[in-house]
Amino acid sequence: MLETERYECPYCGEPAEAVLDLSGGDQSYIEDCPVCCRPILFHLQTDGHEWMLDVQTENE
Repeated sequence: MLETERYECPYCGEPAEAVLDLSGGDQSYIEDCPVCCRPILFHLQTDGHEWMLDVQTENE
């Protein structure tokens, strides 16, 4: 199941949107900011229905 979630880049503060795959369970992965191209660490916690997304800089 795919969902979208808006977030702000922890580096430049620009808004962006992430596509989340809730069928994969809890996940941690890195994607580059579409604006400043710096690596953002994504932490997704999900039970398949409800989820929480946290974004951090690579050094946090």
